[in-house]
Amino acid sequence: MNLKQELVQHYKWLRQYGNNDSHSGNASVRIGDEIWVTPTGCCADTLTEDDLVRCHIDGRVGRGASLDGPLHVQIYQKNPESQSVIHSHGPHTVALTLNGQNFVPVDFEGNLYFPEVPVITIPYDQYVALAPAAVSDTLANYPITVVRGHGVYAQAKSINLAYKWSCSLELSAKTYFIAQQADTIPE
Repeated sequence: MNLKQELVQHYKWLRQYGNNDSHSGNASVRIGDEIWVTPTGCCADTLTEDDLVRCHIDGRVGRGASLDGPLHVQIYQKNPESQSVIHSHGPHTVALTLNGQNFVPVDFEGNLYFPEVPVITIPYDQYVALAPAAVSDTLANYPITVVRGHGVYAQAKSINLAYKWSCSLELSAKTYFIAQQADTIPE
């Protein structure tokens, strides 16, 4: 399977396993100087490799690329070793970070992978202008971050690892939520 096919498959899994709805989130892979991004408004259920939009590491964003296309390009510019970026909307993660505070997982795996997950607050009306720099600056130091009220951004050396970070964070947030309900969160 080539990287573009892997991107489509992982994007579909985000929908299939509840980390995105049918038309939310976006994802990309870097192949040399080309960055292939999911198109704006695409449906995960029907996305194909031919639908992906070519962007370039020099900052050019192809027509029809996701609204986050410039954000993806900036992440790759600041993380030359990264091969993939995934943006998902895990409901437990979004809900637990609405307070704007960094998230600290209480489960073993979550804490092992992410001792602390930074949460960025970006005013809704300034998202397009501010998100590329804010998210890419944060991901230069962390594998994953959350934009408050919006969703998760993960970058990694492979599409599978970016997918793993996204799913692992959502499971940690779900575990935290269950622990809150059971009143078993350690002090």
